[in-house]
Amino acid sequence: MSQWKQIQQLEFKYLEQVDYLYDDNFPMGIRQVLSDWIESQDWDMAAHHESMATVLLSNLLSQLDRQCSQEQNFLQRHNLKNINKQLQIKYKAYPLLMAGVISTSLREERRIIASANIPEQGPLEKSVQNSVAFERQKNMDNRVVVIRSSVQMLDPAVKCLEDMQDDFDLRFKTIQSRDQADRNTERMEQEVARLQEILNNLDFRRKEILSKMSDVMKEIDALIASQLNPELMEWKRRQQINCIGGPLLTGLDQLQNWFTLTAQSLFQMKRQLDKLGELILKVTYASDPISLQRPQLEEQVKYLIDHLIKSSFVVEKQPWMPTHPQKPLIIKTGVQFTTKVRLLVKLPEVDYQLKVKTIFDKHLPPGRVHRQFFILTSTTKVMDVEESSNGCLSVEFRHLQLKEKKYVNGIKVNEGPLSVTEELHSLSFEAQFNIQGINIDLETCSFPLVVISNVSQLTGGWASIMWYNMLTDEPRVLSFIILSNPPPLWGQLSEVLSWQFSTFTGRGLNREQLCMLGEKLMGQQASHNECQVSWSKFCKENIPGKPFSFWMWLDFILELIKKHLLPIWNDNCIMGFVSKETERACLKDKEPGTFLLRFSESHLGGITFTWVKQSDSGEAKLISVEPYTKSRLSALPFANIIRDYKVIADGEVPENPLKFLYPGIPKDESFRRHYNSQQSKVFPYISSTWIPISTLQYNACRPAPKMCI
Repeated sequence: MSQWKQIQQLEFKYLEQVDYLYDDNFPMGIRQVLSDWIESQDWDMAAHHESMATVLLSNLLSQLDRQCSQEQNFLQRHNLKNINKQLQIKYKAYPLLMAGVISTSLREERRIIASANIPEQGPLEKSVQNSVAFERQKNMDNRVVVIRSSVQMLDPAVKCLEDMQDDFDLRFKTIQSRDQADRNTERMEQEVARLQEILNNLDFRRKEILSKMSDVMKEIDALIASQLNPELMEWKRRQQINCIGGPLLTGLDQLQNWFTLTAQSLFQMKRQLDKLGELILKVTYASDPISLQRPQLEEQVKYLIDHLIKSSFVVEKQPWMPTHPQKPLIIKTGVQFTTKVRLLVKLPEVDYQLKVKTIFDKHLPPGRVHRQFFILTSTTKVMDVEESSNGCLSVEFRHLQLKEKKYVNGIKVNEGPLSVTEELHSLSFEAQFNIQGINIDLETCSFPLVVISNVSQLTGGWASIMWYNMLTDEPRVLSFIILSNPPPLWGQLSEVLSWQFSTFTGRGLNREQLCMLGEKLMGQQASHNECQVSWSKFCKENIPGKPFSFWMWLDFILELIKKHLLPIWNDNCIMGFVSKETERACLKDKEPGTFLLRFSESHLGGITFTWVKQSDSGEAKLISVEPYTKSRLSALPFANIIRDYKVIADGEVPENPLKFLYPGIPKDESFRRHYNSQQSKVFPYISSTWIPISTLQYNACRPAPKMCI
């Protein structure tokens, strides 16, 4: 079944997550009409090779043209033509970006499918997806609507007050225009008494409106403090978790709706206060409540507008390199990276273009020695109205680059006490504008970044990003020092490690695989989720007897899966993380030819298979082949190795010892769809095939693989 068909069979809550994946960058209409073609292309590879991305972009546009010509529905044909034009405008100069967007969308789809099949949540995911969220959001929706209604009801009250004041003003001027002789009559006394009655009523109405305004303003203040700000902080925490592979990030459009409705209420109240200011220019008196209370209310509404708009300035997409979209918050010097900021309030008007400026490392902690960097490319860009965000202002910086300062004022910059991959930096964004007479200074900043100068530092840098965002929900603590903070519990860390696999491959780790990793990292106590894992144990110290750390070993396996094993990994053909003891327990009672696939514990980025061979005495003997690494797998697909593998033993005819994939599935039934049957066809030569062969000496238990034609 195709991936898109699997998506369409998901429950509604998962379909909502899928809906969030698609916008103007990759419309869902394309995904629907070209689903089979899209899934048949290698977008992961294209995202790293511009020539391949260019070809795929051209083919995608051709596929769309063909679909348009075949489409009978006029409206659908019109939409596809518009999508074609938009894609050409957006991606013609940036084919790598298009390939990255599609690669990420397909990968997120696989992860959503996997999460639908594995409903159990870990502690971090539970912390950002709790059962009361829906009820809390319903309450927020109702509260915002009630406030909006209360503010709108003040408009007719102000208009009524204006009409009452006009009536008073007309009567007052009429009395003043009377002759002196007419002012002492009984009729005049009645008119003056009526005028005083109107003035008393006018004073009461003014006090009533101001009291209502004060109450509504208090309600808005309480809403912002008790619900809106916490909801925003929770979204930022979800964004942190998403950056390190956690659940798909949603909810920004809902936040935008709340922020915008609240801002509209405040702007409307400011206009109402301005109107009251106009009224007292015509009619005022001693102890006038408008003169006494309006200045304070006006200051309060300005403060709330300022606070609300400042809070709504967020980093929608944290800095990331298109070359490594699954590892955001790591920036390599000299390599372009992308980021996006957004204003969650729809502004009714601005006095000039809203320009956003980027600043690197504006808020370094005092006393900390850091490497210093500057941005090579343009640091200023104008915010535009984005249709996909329902009219809010946003700006995307797509071509930022960093360069390290080697000298400052002629003095060489020394590195600080922290390693390159443990040093945290940040990217700040600033803007200034005036709205309805209120000057507003905006500032927000990215989550802490790691800046590397060599791709070899990527593994260590990503470990720091995972560690930081796992341990703290404060996105601006650049003074965070990894070694001096309390370590995480294994329950937290294992969840994040599983996310790495679901992010890179579309399938996370099961409980048994995580248990084996825990035992490898901490020994038998790893079955207890409350055990702490130190940074040194995770990333710095070598595994006993090995020249590499636990995290380096695991990261190399991730790369191996992504580049060489992805289809058979996602088909559950690879058991993967299995200790030798567990391997023996699984295979010892199986019939000869039963085999399993596991990752090597002694080689970086290696995979091996172990099979059951019956000895002369009738006992089951387990034999493992020397691990295959990326150098061998680049020459021959692993499924083909399993299909064609042969063993030459003393005095025996070469044979393939691999018959049944554990626990007992016929080999071809598991791997047939992954075999690559392409052969060389160069006239006049006959075709040739690589055959993997191992020579098994007497009593040998680990045959070395060789390739033969």
